Amino acid sequence: MFETKERKERVILVGVSVSDYDDVSSSLDELEDLAETAGAVCVGRLIQKREQIHPTSYLGKGKIMELKDLLWETEADGIICDDELSPAQISNLKAELDTKIMDRTLLILDIFAARASTSEGKIQVELAQLKYRQSRLTGLGTSLSRLGGGIGTRGPGEKKLEMDRRLIKSRISRLNQELKEVKRHREVTREHRNRENIPVAAIVGYTNAGKSTLLNYLTDAGILAEDKLFATLDPTTRVKKLPGGQKILLTDTVGFIRKLPHHLIEAFKSTLEEARYADILIHVADVSSPRMDEQMHIVYETLRELQALDKPVITAFNKIDTARCEYVPRDFRADRTVCISAKTGEGTEELLSAVEDILREQKIEVEKLYLYSEAGKIQIIRQYGELSKEEYREEGIYVKAYVPAFIYGRIC
Repeated sequence: MFETKERKERVILVGVSVSDYDDVSSSLDELEDLAETAGAVCVGRLIQKREQIHPTSYLGKGKIMELKDLLWETEADGIICDDELSPAQISNLKAELDTKIMDRTLLILDIFAARASTSEGKIQVELAQLKYRQSRLTGLGTSLSRLGGGIGTRGPGEKKLEMDRRLIKSRISRLNQELKEVKRHREVTREHRNRENIPVAAIVGYTNAGKSTLLNYLTDAGILAEDKLFATLDPTTRVKKLPGGQKILLTDTVGFIRKLPHHLIEAFKSTLEEARYADILIHVADVSSPRMDEQMHIVYETLRELQALDKPVITAFNKIDTARCEYVPRDFRADRTVCISAKTGEGTEELLSAVEDILREQKIEVEKLYLYSEAGKIQIIRQYGELSKEEYREEGIYVKAYVPAFIYGRIC
């Protein structure tokens, strides 16, 4: 009886450093995590220092020969480049090395294809994949006409590999129409939320920082939370009652990463806009990561690109249960900072209090004695504001509360 098991693809990671400030080694560490998430095993690395990336072959001729030897020594199945390759670079590298050529963008798209579970997520991933492949039909060469396997071949299906430009363009147009419907549905949902006047807090952060784990702990959302890059793609919204009694909506968002492909940002814009339309951003940062500061910078740059930095930010330094810091982490761009463990719940009460404080700053303080005949106004306060004190006296009901401006005229 023969025992069989799936063979993992063996890949070599390749990067180019064009500046003394480039931390290519750190970037390849992350690329290795991405490759492992996609189901590959890394058997070698190669870094070249150049003034600029070679426009037609990514690497110089000498490094290509060195890479060819490394491929033979390690018996690798292909290479993954740390930058997005042009069609000419793919074609020339394939001609020189005679092996599978992948880049960072293709790898991330492959992971997204494997993770997408809802119809919206699948549409977004397929759209990003087709836009990527549309400009690389020449670079991919004859690989489009045969059955593929492994990284870079999952997603829409084999028929997409045989599409010519006309069919791809037609499919992209159809997917764009479907995404418009999705966006319209999201806008209707947001309008409904606005009518309910419940504040929205979007949980943002680098991939694998613990956003889904935090949402699960706070709301029992039950969404997938694994120690993997891009474990969840689809946003999830749940209601949470704050200590003062006010309800808020907590929304999980897709994780950010360095060199996030622009095709994905464009395709996932309706999803990422959850951060843009939120009232508060909860920025989850992983204190156990040695690259935390860089990851935080990437998150802020992505939020700036999404035009979502015009609102209060609470930075939650997560995973303090696994990494006891010798210093107090700081984020000078945030309005509040807290240290938490989304896994154990440590610090989450402080986080909710910080959310409450920021919402309170946006409200009007009310201190009034209501007649018993005006008790309905107190119910309005309970629904939309924060009722901090309520006393039933002989002459009426004494109330101390914080209310949003839009209901102030209705209760006074």
